[in-house]
Amino acid sequence: MRAFVCGYSATAADVTAWGALRASGVFLRNLKTKRDSLGVHVVRWYTHIDSQAFARRLVESLMQASRQTNKGIKDQGSFDLGLTGIEHGKVVTRFPPEPSGYLHIGHAKAALLNEFVARSNGGRLLIRFDDTNPKKEKVEFEDAILEDLALLGIHGDMMSHTSDHFQVIYEYALELIRRGLAYVDNTPTEEMRANRGEGIESKCRRLSVAENLERFEQMRAGTEFGQTCCLRAKMSIDDPNKALRDPTIYRCEKTPHHRTGTQWKIYPLYDFACPIVDSIEGVTHALRSSEYRDRNPQYKWFFTALDLRPVQIMDFSRMNFAYTLLSKRKLQWFVDQGRVPGWDDPRFPTVRGIRRRGMTIEALRQYVLMQGASQRDMLLDWDKIWATNKKVIDPKAPRHTALLKQALVPTTIAGAPEEPEVRDMLRHKKAPELGTKRTVFSSQLFIDQEDAAELEVGEELTLMDWGNAIVERIERLDDSPVVSALHLRLHLEGD
Repeated sequence: MRAFVCGYSATAADVTAWGALRASGVFLRNLKTKRDSLGVHVVRWYTHIDSQAFARRLVESLMQASRQTNKGIKDQGSFDLGLTGIEHGKVVTRFPPEPSGYLHIGHAKAALLNEFVARSNGGRLLIRFDDTNPKKEKVEFEDAILEDLALLGIHGDMMSHTSDHFQVIYEYALELIRRGLAYVDNTPTEEMRANRGEGIESKCRRLSVAENLERFEQMRAGTEFGQTCCLRAKMSIDDPNKALRDPTIYRCEKTPHHRTGTQWKIYPLYDFACPIVDSIEGVTHALRSSEYRDRNPQYKWFFTALDLRPVQIMDFSRMNFAYTLLSKRKLQWFVDQGRVPGWDDPRFPTVRGIRRRGMTIEALRQYVLMQGASQRDMLLDWDKIWATNKKVIDPKAPRHTALLKQALVPTTIAGAPEEPEVRDMLRHKKAPELGTKRTVFSSQLFIDQEDAAELEVGEELTLMDWGNAIVERIERLDDSPVVSALHLRLHLEGD
């Protein structure tokens, strides 16, 4: 029954443990909503330490320091990405989603950030579908992405597909082979992965240009041998950045493409296609999340190797949420397994899912703008985004009252009108423009069982939109805590 971690007075152990718990949003939320899940002794100890004078002083000091630090700071992140070469009216950004799933909240950040940089500099935003993997992509996903972008208020100045440029990308691949900067490798996948990890040169790396061109033609034709091969860029064997260890840039795939059909049997990988298409479509600034940071040198390598117009590339942090899956592959598994009815399930972090759960587009935009273009990885909590949503909804949401049908408690009110009276009441006391609602006042009402169970005889309570009443009698079922009936007396002059 000791009140402290060790001994009979507070020590550094209590302060350290209390501070760590108080800094945890998850712990504080559970303390408020799921106290039983934390265990009675943890809650008892934490509450005891939290009530100590030293704890109150620490909290006050932190709050004071926070007020001083945040004085004059707006609730919006910085959008200073350190971009150079900004010419007003000439900036072009792009948002290149892969049509292999629906947009989630992480994609929303990328789209809104690219739009912000383009619009704030009088430039253009391109929407480009990165459709280089026919096994995963569908027209359904393209349509859904465009609808979700429209919901977010994002409208590109031009829309394209990577598949529009397949012929050009293919010709650049041939040019890389002719320059001795790419080779066709038929090493088994697992062996190739192991060799890359250990920095071992592939046995195919020193093939002649002629032999590589012949092998690449077999890949294009989709022959039995061609299907065992891939095209790799000749960057490095043992660079410390493993993304530069001769990455694969073309693969053989006989699945029909949803736009080009069976015209192609080889497809470029994103890391090869992206710099080429960015350059030829006029993109000036490529913004993408920090998960691609290791591949930025790879992106720049292709500009030099192929004499392409360079594009400035910058990255920003991903939006990662606690207890939330953002991987489209993993979300697709839930859909395929029938665990959810679709990508718009309210439990999904997709734009459609959180919309169905009650998120407003205005709040979503505000929240993303709050994050700014920070490059620091953070694990975010959903509480703040829903708090932002509440701020948006609260001034314009009509107020209505509802009760749970189960275990309703009939309530008799002495001093109330015997015949029911219907009055017009404001739907929102601070927003008369929202109109009125019809409200019934009567001596016979219902109260939720949960509310009734907390009442005591003689207690004064407030009936919303009416006034106060005093509890005169409580009837229970066979001395159980379940309330079967309530008797109140109206006391409108009460505070």
